[in-house]
Amino acid sequence: MTTTVSPPPERAPGRPRRRRRTTDRGLNRAFRWVAVGAGVLILAVLAAVAVFLLQQAWPALTAGSDELAASVPRYPDDTSLLEYVGPLVFGTLLAAALALALATPVAMGIALFISHYAPRRLAQVLGYLVDLLAAVPSVIYGLWGIFVLGPAALPVWEWLGSWLGWFPLFAGPVSPTSRVLATVAVVLAVMILPIITAVAREVFLQTPKLHEEAALALGATRWEMVRTAVLPFGRSGVISAAMLGLGRALGETMAVLMILSPGFLYSFKILDSAQQQTIAAYIALDFPEASGLAVNTLIATGLVLFVITLAVNMGARAIVARRKEFSGAN
Repeated sequence: MTTTVSPPPERAPGRPRRRRRTTDRGLNRAFRWVAVGAGVLILAVLAAVAVFLLQQAWPALTAGSDELAASVPRYPDDTSLLEYVGPLVFGTLLAAALALALATPVAMGIALFISHYAPRRLAQVLGYLVDLLAAVPSVIYGLWGIFVLGPAALPVWEWLGSWLGWFPLFAGPVSPTSRVLATVAVVLAVMILPIITAVAREVFLQTPKLHEEAALALGATRWEMVRTAVLPFGRSGVISAAMLGLGRALGETMAVLMILSPGFLYSFKILDSAQQQTIAAYIALDFPEASGLAVNTLIATGLVLFVITLAVNMGARAIVARRKEFSGAN
């Protein structure tokens, strides 16, 4: 009985395997170096901005109060630079905090409706419309705030001042022009709404289907499923989205400059004019006419805003890192 030995299968025509592996390794190595280079470039640009701000702000940081008062308009005598910038920091943080408080709940509701409630076609249309809000220039928002939102919101501000005037935020008198921080906060909330909504929507869509199906299988309603499965999973992602919106609100310039009647006070009165001012709007308002030490003072205030924004983002990353094991933000 004879046994036949079949010949080895012929290798299909094409590139050799060894050459293909070598090519893949080369591409992987090139991609790795490109990614590392991009990360280093971002750090280098950030460091260059910080060095520039510190270098240009140094004359103002080391100057005396008499020199600053002689060079900077509206600079009070016997006042340090930190005391002068303090009201600007207060107004910036107050406006951004109010905008974030108004925008975050609305953005979360829109994101949940698009991701878990709306039909697919309606969700696509709403997603496009929300993303379109981010493309509107800030000047348009400023004009809308002056000519549309301000007059329309004046009865609301008067009602808040009449019935809730005992609360510091709504203490009177109410400005008849509506060029107040409350109007600015609403405009900023609309401006940061698409950023928070877009990020929160993508995070909610990443919720594992097994978690949602398990909650529904246990008899949960759709809202109970969202509350027990979707929101816990996307909590860190929503925080990241809110911090991105907060960064936009902190640095917004034109809309605030066009709407707000500026003031240099530590005041919680958001319905009265000439109370607060933000750093970005202050720089844009005074920079065209500044010269000499006044320019260095404006750059010093920009350095303060840079430090605030950097601290906010670092704090957000620290919060997200605590829940990175169970999060849609990473």
